[in-house]
Amino acid sequence: MIKLNQVEQELLESFERDEWRSVPGREAQFERYRQHARDTFKKDMRVNIRMSQEDLDALKTRALEEGIPYQTLMASVLHKYVGGRLVDKDINR
Repeated sequence: MIKLNQVEQELLESFERDEWRSVPGREAQFERYRQHARDTFKKDMRVNIRMSQEDLDALKTRALEEGIPYQTLMASVLHKYVGGRLVDKDINR
C-alpha cells in the first residue's frame, strides 16, 4: 500500500467524495497551451557551430544519460539560457 502525505490524503478523499468537476472551456485552454508549446519548440532554423571535440563528446555523453539526441540537449540548454532559466550548479562560487 502506498503511504500518502496529508495533502495527498485530503486530495484522495475529496476525489472519492466526488467533489471534483471539469473546468468549463478546458478544451479551448488545452488547445491554447498546445499551440503555445508548438510555437515555442518549433525548430525552423538551422545553426552551425564550431566547438571542441572534448565539449562535443561531453555533450553526447550527457545526452545519452538523459536519453535524448545531443542536438535536442543543445537546443534545450540554449532555450533555457535565453529564457533566463539556466541555473549554475557550481557550488564553489
